[in-house]
Amino acid sequence: MILTIIILILIGLGSSVLGALVGIGGGIIIVPALVFIGINLGMIEGMTPQIAIGTSSMILVITGLSGMLAYGKSNQVDRYNGTIFLIGLVPGAFVGSYASSYLTIDSFNLYFGIFLIFISILLTVRDKIKPIKMFQNPKYMRPHVDKDGNVYNYGVQPSIAIVLTFIVGFVTGLFGIGGGALMTPLMLIVFRMPASIAIGTSMMLIFFSSMSSAVGHAFQAHVSYWSLLLLAPAAFYGARLGAKFSHRFSNDSLVSLLRGALFLIGIYLIIQTVI
Repeated sequence: MILTIIILILIGLGSSVLGALVGIGGGIIIVPALVFIGINLGMIEGMTPQIAIGTSSMILVITGLSGMLAYGKSNQVDRYNGTIFLIGLVPGAFVGSYASSYLTIDSFNLYFGIFLIFISILLTVRDKIKPIKMFQNPKYMRPHVDKDGNVYNYGVQPSIAIVLTFIVGFVTGLFGIGGGALMTPLMLIVFRMPASIAIGTSMMLIFFSSMSSAVGHAFQAHVSYWSLLLLAPAAFYGARLGAKFSHRFSNDSLVSLLRGALFLIGIYLIIQTVI
C-alpha cells in the first residue's frame, strides 16, 4: 500500500513537470503508467484501460489549470485563438470519452502503443517541418504580445481550426491524453504560433478539453478516485514547477528524453498484445 502511494505521487509529479515543460500535459505518461502498475503489477484493484484513461483526464484538468494560470502570468496564453480551438476540442473530447468504452486491454495496448510511437516521431520532426503558409489568411492575422514586449503575428482560420481540433479532441477523450501532445505541434506547424505561446496555450486547451473528457468518463464510472486523491496534488504542484522552470531547461534535451521514452513504451505495449 505504501509503495503504491509513493509510486502514484511520483507519477503525478513527474508527468506534470515534464508535461508543463514541453506543453503536452502528461497524459501520455499517466495512462500507460496506471495500466502498468494497476493491471500488469496488480497494485491498483479494479484498474482497466477505461479507468486509467478517465483518471488521467481528471488529473489533466488540474495540470491544465495549474499550467494555464502559471503561463498566463507571462502572457504566454493566446486566449482568443485558444477559444476558437476549443469549439472543436470540447465536443470531440466528449465523444471520444464514450468511444473508449469499446477498448479491450489488447486493443488499448495496440492502438495506444502505435499512438505513442506516432507522437515520438512527431516530436522528432516537428522542429524540422517548416510552418505551413497556406493556412495564414491575412484576414485572420492578429498580433500577440508576450511579457517581454515581443510582438508575434499569426492567424487561425476558424473553419480549418474547428475541424482539426475536433479530431484532436476525439483522440484526447479516447486515450485520456489532454491533447497537448497533438495540439502543440499543430499550433507550431499549421498555425505558425511561436513555441512559447503554443506551449502556454496548450495548457489552456488541456484544461478545457480534459474537463469535457473527464465529465464523459465520470458519467461512465471510469475514474479511480482513490488514485485521483494521490495524483491530483502532485500534478497541481508539478505543473506549476514545470511552468516556473521552463526557461531554465534546454527544450531540445527534454523533448529528446520524452520521445525516446514514448517510443520504448509504445514498443512495449505493442509487444504485450503479441505475448
